Amino acid sequence: MTALDPLTAIAQAADYSRYLRARLEARPELAAWLAEACLAPFERRTMADFLAAAPAADEDTLKQRLRDLRQRVMAVIIVRDLAGQADLTEVTRTCTDLAEVAFAEACAWHHRDLAEIHGEPLDARGRPQKLIVVGMGKLGGRELNVSSDVDPIFVYPEDGETSGPRRIASHEFFVRLGRRLINSIGETNHHGFVFRVDMRLRPYGDEGPLVSSFAMLENYFYTQAREWERYAWIKARPLTGERLDELEALRRPFVFRKYLDFGAFAAMRDLHAQIRREVARKDKTDNVKLGPGGIREIEFIAQVFQLVRGGQTPSLQVRPTRAILTQLAALHLLPERVAGELEAAYILLRNVEHRLQYRDDQQTQQLPHAPEERLRLARALGYADWEGFEAHLNTVRRKVAGQFEQVFGAPQEDQSGHPLSGLRHLPPEAARAHLDELGYTDSAAALDRLRALIGGSRYAGLPAVNKNALDGLLPPLIEVAAGQPNPDDTLARILTLLEAIARRAPYLLLLQEYPQTLTQVARIVGASPWAAQYLTGQPYLLDELLDPRALMAAPDWDLKRDELRDRLAAYDGDLERKMDVLRHFKQSETFRLLAQDLAGMWTLEHLSDQLAALADLVLAQTLELVWADLPRKHRDRPAFAVIAYGKLGGKELGYASDLDIVFLYDDPHPDAQDLYARLGKRMNTWMTTLTAAGILYETDLRLRPDGASGLLVSSVEAFDDYQHQHAWTWEHQALTRARYSCGDAAVGTRFAAIREAILCLPRDPAKLRADVLEMRQKMHDGHPNTGPLFDLKHDSGGVVDVEFAVQYLILAHSARHPGLTANRGNIALLGVAGELGLIPADIAAAAADAYRELRRRQHQVKLQGAEHARLPVEEVAEATAAVRALWRAVFGV
Repeated sequence: MTALDPLTAIAQAADYSRYLRARLEARPELAAWLAEACLAPFERRTMADFLAAAPAADEDTLKQRLRDLRQRVMAVIIVRDLAGQADLTEVTRTCTDLAEVAFAEACAWHHRDLAEIHGEPLDARGRPQKLIVVGMGKLGGRELNVSSDVDPIFVYPEDGETSGPRRIASHEFFVRLGRRLINSIGETNHHGFVFRVDMRLRPYGDEGPLVSSFAMLENYFYTQAREWERYAWIKARPLTGERLDELEALRRPFVFRKYLDFGAFAAMRDLHAQIRREVARKDKTDNVKLGPGGIREIEFIAQVFQLVRGGQTPSLQVRPTRAILTQLAALHLLPERVAGELEAAYILLRNVEHRLQYRDDQQTQQLPHAPEERLRLARALGYADWEGFEAHLNTVRRKVAGQFEQVFGAPQEDQSGHPLSGLRHLPPEAARAHLDELGYTDSAAALDRLRALIGGSRYAGLPAVNKNALDGLLPPLIEVAAGQPNPDDTLARILTLLEAIARRAPYLLLLQEYPQTLTQVARIVGASPWAAQYLTGQPYLLDELLDPRALMAAPDWDLKRDELRDRLAAYDGDLERKMDVLRHFKQSETFRLLAQDLAGMWTLEHLSDQLAALADLVLAQTLELVWADLPRKHRDRPAFAVIAYGKLGGKELGYASDLDIVFLYDDPHPDAQDLYARLGKRMNTWMTTLTAAGILYETDLRLRPDGASGLLVSSVEAFDDYQHQHAWTWEHQALTRARYSCGDAAVGTRFAAIREAILCLPRDPAKLRADVLEMRQKMHDGHPNTGPLFDLKHDSGGVVDVEFAVQYLILAHSARHPGLTANRGNIALLGVAGELGLIPADIAAAAADAYRELRRRQHQVKLQGAEHARLPVEEVAEATAAVRALWRAVFGV
């Protein structure tokens, strides 16, 4: 940025801006002041100091001082912007600061003046109250343009009356204050105006009261407000007053729904259509704000995502448009390239808007038609001629309009032209023939399901919007289900999903707004009944299907942890919301892994690793949250760790596995046992409590010392003593698959040392063999299988046999081969045992392959929704033979 030559810059600005030239001619002293003032931005403190230097003794003086300030601010902005010294951020910030300073000054002055007559307006508890001026639109977003209307709303906390001798109702006091405020800011006199004031956004518009109490505003929000008013209140921000947190508690839930609100698309689409009709009627196609590809379309793109997702994603509740575009890219709701193009377009269009307004201080966004005016505008924007500028502007606006159409393109509401739209109204024979042609194998059953849904009492009782959405979804759903390998099952599962969400319009509208999602739904529910049940139970997960790239991206757990912490931080003090955030996070990440699994992205071993990493992350965050909320702590961070056993410990977790965990601490403080017992108990409660979002994980704490009768948490010394002196062989077997999960790393290190020492103890092979075989028989007896199918987990030759064999090898040989204590998983440990000659290498390799195959088949069967993982014996004969060979090699039986 080159150094500013003030005199040249002022002369060039005055040549372009007729408004500035007229001010300098009318007030010659302004030029000398401006030559110095334009060297730096006009700061908020400077504005306040200017007003404080000569306090207004009367209302006329107040108006004059405010208008004088406005002229000075405008002069500095125009000179600095046209000279290339001020960017868009400086211009809009300065304009917004001027509005805030002006409202604060005028509001305080008139409040004092009225209070001298009527006394202070008191609430029910006798406390003085202040008027809250709520800045709407660009004022609220700190994006005000240089010749903008301001759209305030006047609010006060409670009804009551004033305290003075000439008492009036508080409402009347604030009405009088509001009228004076409008006059002081908006009246045009021989000094000009400060801002044009438009009060039509207040409750009930022009017909409504000028001011509203909190109670009146809340009642209006939930009984009278229209959908577009949520859009208007997105940027709403209080500029004056007190008890602002109470106002925010009214605004936030009105604007930002707790659920994903896809109905916002239709509401904003309708609002935009009205604007487009008005633009066409008034021939404003060349309007850079309201015309195609204009400022308003960029704002709508940003704000529809705020309305849809802001309730669940607090980072989308910020107000400035450019900040929202940045967030949309960060959240992958818009491609980074698109968000960047929209921000660049926004900057260009706002700069054009300002130069249009600099000419005559008129609130205009209309491009000029006169050739001379066009050339002036182009050059003021740094272009040599109008043609070059127009070409660039048109390219930018086409990109904005194209992106707007992508976001707001009309959904598939009207399916009257779809070949299957009249299917349910056809005679049964004709309807079945259509379904037969599509590939349904039992068209009669499929037709019965369709008619049961549409003819049922649930459908009859639906609101009209739900019925219309459901009617529009059925034809394409029948079509996409027919494209799956098992159309009949797929359709049945989709219809079950639709029945579950039929009363929840946001989910129906999601599918309607994003018809491409239907194919993803069909693929997932068609592939797995368990997946279909999971999705039906948590239909908000439909949102995960909107972006295939994000859905299929391998998880970055460090990044996920940071994102989760940010989401949790937004609900400080709200325990229930934090519990639900954790549950939604776990369910969403599980669903992503499920979709990736069904697409063939993961081997079973890698999938289990990912599910274990997710569980570790959730446990760690639960520990953090519970510790932060725990009273009477004697240290900042807990000397406490969560130890994972079983499937979590061995990183062989499945989608619905519970967590076998043990809590350890290493803290000599006399209150440590009680403190960490409370911590462990609350952690367990956080995970297992059923909230509206379900449970986090089922847990099993029985592997702790002395089992269910033992203490919930143990010191590392007590744990060490128990393992050496009191533990049963089966508890040492369990220790082979145990590992540190989360918490204090030093405690984890001590646990690892204890574990290795225990596993490396010399043992009597005969006694160990007898103990392990006895425990295996108990497990076998506890899972009887009298049917003809083979139980992949519990029957002889199944998964448990491999696990017991590996555990025996670890306990029997780690004293001489410490490498066996590494928690590397059964497949890797079989390889180590084969290399060490503990069992024949070929038997070890075959057993490892068999274990992998049995777990893979077990996983497949579970995804098909079976209660038990059982298959015909002949299908797994080769694998079970390899496991039995391992068993004989290890145990000799």
